[in-house]
Amino acid sequence: MRLIKKGFLYQVTFMANVFPVNCYLVEEEDGLTLIDAALGFSAKGILGAAEKIGKPITKIVLTHAHEDHVGALDAIKETFPDVPVYISLRDNRLMNGDRSLDTNEDQVPIKGAVPKKVKTRANILLNEGDQVGSLKAIETPGHTPGSMSFFDTRTNALIAGDAMQTRGGIAVAGDVKPWFPFPAFGTWSKKTAVKSARKLVSYQPELLAVGHGEMIENPVAVMEQAIANFEQKLKELK
Repeated sequence: MRLIKKGFLYQVTFMANVFPVNCYLVEEEDGLTLIDAALGFSAKGILGAAEKIGKPITKIVLTHAHEDHVGALDAIKETFPDVPVYISLRDNRLMNGDRSLDTNEDQVPIKGAVPKKVKTRANILLNEGDQVGSLKAIETPGHTPGSMSFFDTRTNALIAGDAMQTRGGIAVAGDVKPWFPFPAFGTWSKKTAVKSARKLVSYQPELLAVGHGEMIENPVAVMEQAIANFEQKLKELK
């Protein structure tokens, strides 16, 4: 487990040199908000990071329902049984095994593994603009229909889940990077992902933190370039 601090944000990384999976601890006055729960074996590392910071986990927020983002959820809840769990209203359906699509959504199959063994369910469902402590919820569908990103209004740090990746080169969800293609393989709708990436740029983040890869400071220019590159690829595929 690796721990890196940027302002109020702590990146907790597992298998950093092989298959990096990140989750995040956001420091608030009264405790820590955990964003995502990484892999099944990650609970000890997450709890150890919180202990090192010196504050309890008071909220658990999920960017989406894929297994590498909810894996340690049950184990974390065993330690903090009264902590509320948040997920988007839309991805709550996916977490409960519902892979159906709404009529206004891109009619392509939802991809990626949603673990059937995880028992914990969210008890607070989020919509666009909802506030979780210092974090503003942003609906960023694409990787999954209900993917959410979170914007720290104190620092302009953006925690984007798998809406983008930085491992193997910065990319929008669905854009295959040969050195780390896995987030792209699990992406539901490429055209929706591009729209969401443009939405994230509009927030002019000063820090980009994602599910797979290193954090990037002053990321707007490279985010815009990644979007332009993917849009060009999609045009060529038509």
